[in-house]
Amino acid sequence: MKVLVTGAGGYIGTVLVDELLRRGYYVIALDRWFFGKTLQDDVNLKTIDADERLYDPDVLRGVDAVIDLASLSNDPAGELDPVKTWSINYLGRLRTAVLAKQKGVKRYLLSSSCSVYGFRDDIATEESRPNPLTTYAKANLYAERDILPLADKNFTPMAFRIATVYGYAGTRRMRFDLVINAMTRDIVTKGKVMIMRDGSQWRPFVHVKDVAVAFAEALEKPEDLIRGRVFNLGTDDQNYQIKELADRITSALGVNVEYEWYGSPDTRSYRVSFEKLKKEFGFEPKYRVEDGAKEIADAIRSGKLDSNDPKTITVSWYKSLIAQGVMV
Repeated sequence: MKVLVTGAGGYIGTVLVDELLRRGYYVIALDRWFFGKTLQDDVNLKTIDADERLYDPDVLRGVDAVIDLASLSNDPAGELDPVKTWSINYLGRLRTAVLAKQKGVKRYLLSSSCSVYGFRDDIATEESRPNPLTTYAKANLYAERDILPLADKNFTPMAFRIATVYGYAGTRRMRFDLVINAMTRDIVTKGKVMIMRDGSQWRPFVHVKDVAVAFAEALEKPEDLIRGRVFNLGTDDQNYQIKELADRITSALGVNVEYEWYGSPDTRSYRVSFEKLKKEFGFEPKYRVEDGAKEIADAIRSGKLDSNDPKTITVSWYKSLIAQGVMV
């Protein structure tokens, strides 16, 4: 099977490409490679330097499935230039989905986000009314709403609403602007934990390796199971309040460190149910927060991870590219 992966140079993308190659797929990896063209050469891998909004539609010729990860990722990056966020995260992905259907691609898998739930007191399911609070979240929701109805007997789109991702997988695109990764880095390098006020806000979490495996397995599921559907991607026992999360990480690493509070109270707070993923999709994530914290700490201490690499903070790296005249 030939699979096109957009956003293949990203934090999830690099891990996913490795997982697909391991399973024997032929992968076309499309990205603008702002964070480095770091995928290893493989006889079953073709890399393309292109913008999702502008690439030649013939790229899709002969492709069996698309996994669409391309986006300006996370809320701060999304607010850096909201117009570009809409043009990439919504219009760019809608373009890819429409072109895929026109070119006879059978499956289209959309990377969406649990951030579409925004703020709520109850536990969100796929049937809950979304409440997106940021440009990033709103663009994800609009992409879902316009892409999933493209489903028919010949075209199978589906979407994963992914929990907040964490972990180190030997990925060549590490991110320290994700809360678990950032907390672990600060414990190891600064001896303290930074917690966004007031610490009571809820988030669901999932390991980057589990995300890659879920996308790979979606390529193998019966079309009738996934066609036109949304699945929350995570696990029920990894819904945590941010203060509790800090406690779990410090305990996993066996340290006592200072807690430092910052920022205004977070307006985003949501718990998510992943029962549908477990029961209907037949998937449950393998890794837990403690696993992620330990592997990140070990990688920093061993020198495998550079905690000062400017490319690991997405919004800061985009700002530096813009300052250099790069058109994001």
